[in-house]
Amino acid sequence: MARDAELDLVEVAATADPPVCKIMDFNRWKYEQDQKRKESRRKATQVVIKEMKFRPKIDGHDYQTKMRHVERFLGEGNKVKLTIMFRGREMAHPELGLKILNRIADQVADFAIVESAPRQDGRNMTMVLHAIKKDSRKPKAAPTGAPAPAAAPAEASTAAAPEPGA
Repeated sequence: MARDAELDLVEVAATADPPVCKIMDFNRWKYEQDQKRKESRRKATQVVIKEMKFRPKIDGHDYQTKMRHVERFLGEGNKVKLTIMFRGREMAHPELGLKILNRIADQVADFAIVESAPRQDGRNMTMVLHAIKKDSRKPKAAPTGAPAPAAAPAEASTAAAPEPGA
C-alpha cells in the first residue's frame, strides 16, 4: 500500500504486539518536526541580567539618569542587578546603601518586584529586580470613558449658569 501511494512505511511502536506502522511521507514529517523545533526556539525568551552600579554618595542627577536606564531595562523584560559599591570608610555605613536600594524598589514597585532582597557581599551590596509581565488588555480605556460623560453635564451646567446671572 505504501509503494502504491509512493509513501514510506514507518514503524511507530515496535514494542507493541503486533508492531504498529504508519504510512506517511517520512522526509516531510522530519521537515515539519524541524520547523516546529525552530519555531519553539524562536518563541523562547532569553533571560538577560543587566547590572547597574550605584555609590552611596550618588548625586540626584546621576541617580535619575541611572534610574531611567533601570526602568528601560525592566521595560524590555530584563532582570536588573543593582550593586552599591562601597569604598574605604563608606563600609562603616551600609545603611546608606540599603536606603538607596529600598528607594529604588519603591520607585519601580509598579512594574517590577524584588527577586532577591538587598544583601552585603564584601564591599558590595546587591539586589535583583525582575519585571512584572504586562497584561495585554488595556484597563485604562474604561476609566477614561467614564469621566467624559460626567464632563459634558458639567459644561452644560456652566453654560446654563451665566444665563440666569445675565
